[in-house]
Amino acid sequence: QVQLAESGGGLVQAGGSLRLSCAASGRSFSSYAMAWFRQAPGKEREFVAAISWTGTTYYEDSVKGRFTIARDNAKNTVFLQMNSLKPEDTAVYYCTARRRFIATSSAEYDYWGQGTQVTVSL
Repeated sequence: QVQLAESGGGLVQAGGSLRLSCAASGRSFSSYAMAWFRQAPGKEREFVAAISWTGTTYYEDSVKGRFTIARDNAKNTVFLQMNSLKPEDTAVYYCTARRRFIATSSAEYDYWGQGTQVTVSL
């Protein structure tokens, strides 16, 4: 089991950057696949990026080349570095965890944080 808490959201102008952090607590954090999802008002929750326990990464097409997911197992933390932000990136960003293997469906993840708001202005 793992408890997750996101931080680092805020307001940024288009073209700017934000770094989201997800602090985790629980047993065997390093064995979990981790992911970021986002949800805008009136929209479905969508996959953003994932990283496996082995370090394999996977990104949604719209964020490739702009976002980077990373993890620091020694600190039980996962990060999402977001560069070249666009207004369409505006959403609540959620950190989530799944045992061992990555997935792109929110239904496949077991543990969720409360989310952090990212707003990108023109």
